[in-house]
Amino acid sequence: MSANGHTRGEVTGSALTILLTVMFVNMIGFGIIVPLLPFYAESFHAASWQVGLIFSAYSVGAFFGEPFWGRLSDRIGRKPVLILTVCGNCACYLALAFAPGIGAAFAVRFLGGIASGNNSVVQSYLADVTHESERSSRMAWVSATYNVGFIIGPAVGGWLANPAAGPAGFRVPLFVAAALSALCVAGLVFVVRESRNHSPSTLSEPQLGRAMHELFRHPVIARLLLVTVLCGSAFSGVESMFGLWAQNRFAWGPHQVGDTFVIAALVAAFCQIVAVGPLSRRFGEARVLAAGMALTAASVLLLTLAQNAVVTIGLMAAAAFGQAIAWPNVAALISRNSDACEQGSCLGLNNACAALSRLSGPLALGLGFSLIGANAPFWLAAALVVPAIGLSLSARRAYTVARVFP
Repeated sequence: MSANGHTRGEVTGSALTILLTVMFVNMIGFGIIVPLLPFYAESFHAASWQVGLIFSAYSVGAFFGEPFWGRLSDRIGRKPVLILTVCGNCACYLALAFAPGIGAAFAVRFLGGIASGNNSVVQSYLADVTHESERSSRMAWVSATYNVGFIIGPAVGGWLANPAAGPAGFRVPLFVAAALSALCVAGLVFVVRESRNHSPSTLSEPQLGRAMHELFRHPVIARLLLVTVLCGSAFSGVESMFGLWAQNRFAWGPHQVGDTFVIAALVAAFCQIVAVGPLSRRFGEARVLAAGMALTAASVLLLTLAQNAVVTIGLMAAAAFGQAIAWPNVAALISRNSDACEQGSCLGLNNACAALSRLSGPLALGLGFSLIGANAPFWLAAALVVPAIGLSLSARRAYTVARVFP
């Protein structure tokens, strides 16, 4: 039985593999264009501000897609929404490969972000079929898949692209991403079973506006959404400014910065696979969430004192460890404190907040770098995380599940 009083099944190993592959392909699609974006846009003779727009279009699309798909999956089921969104991903990769100009590329990236905003549906599926004592561990697998995809995506894009050939030189990596999406669709159709049994009551839910209003009034979920916005802004801002800071401090170039991020991502993926579940079961999700955020905040503050590459990489790895044990517990706590028929809505809104933080964080901390100094982003990040630690600890006092839509 779940905390909500609903019997939950168990996801099979093959179905779990397909679900994690969906997440992996999402991240490949995001990461595959990252190292290519300046060259891809340059092939259309785009200005630098247009490069930034194409990059941000994906996150903007995900901001709108996450709550929409999550709520739709509450109404019609997880499996059809996953099939629809992954088909949309496949179409967007192909459309981007043949985009005639910069405007079309922006539109396709935006639609691709909407289609890729299905992370909440995968999380909701896992919440449907996982006992709450194991939920943090399963959510950690999702996060680990993200990290591995972020490592492999840029590498695949760099290996397969041929910028000298113009826009056509970027088609091969996009074809690869489209082919992976097509394989995911086949797996979803033939391997993954629907995780929810619908009843008439679950098909007549309130309108989206009222639903979101009620979520923001929820005593636990509202706190966790704010944690996502604050910490997401802090951490994404640090990641976006680290390269400029390292260049300013050590005269590092893209190679050294890239190596540091690869090490950090590997540390995060390893910790999410082996550490999150045991730690959360022993100490509780809220305490582990708070501890992870505190570790990351302390690590980025200590970065301002780093004097060499070894210390810098070590502190970035420590920050990655903190994030790795923190983030899966946000999703686990939200799923624990939401009704079974509202999992998609709650997790979708949380992922939308995360997408918003990926836009606001780099902007705010980038302004701090420009107007205050190279260390300002790390000071601002710590200032954002401190209240979030308090919010996460206060959430542990309300583990009783409350219906979001009474």
